Amino acid sequence: QVQLVESGGGLVQAGDSLRLSCAASGRTLSSYTMVWFRQAPGKEREFVARITWSGGSTSYADSVKGRFTISRDNAKNTVYLQMNSLRPGDTARYYCAASSGFSGSRRVYDYWGQGTQVTVSS
Repeated sequence: QVQLVESGGGLVQAGDSLRLSCAASGRTLSSYTMVWFRQAPGKEREFVARITWSGGSTSYADSVKGRFTISRDNAKNTVYLQMNSLRPGDTARYYCAASSGFSGSRRVYDYWGQGTQVTVSS
């Protein structure tokens, strides 16, 4: 069984930075695509960023492009989300997930973390 544990959230002011971590235990994540999602109160969960197993390819939601950077250290079994120039609209609970691939056209998420809260005040 794999456990994903997010950390690094907190209360910050607009314009500040945070780095979230997602640490895995129980199994190596080196073969998984890793994804960050977020969910604000009353809103649906939304995609934030994704990184392939090698780290060679990343993608971002338009709302965070140019401000957030996803990275991974397979040796440490950890994925990171560097968040700069934070805005109140970034306030949400942030989750990481591990994906082994697709079932048909839908990406399969095998493991999820419990999330870490990020609150950005104006």
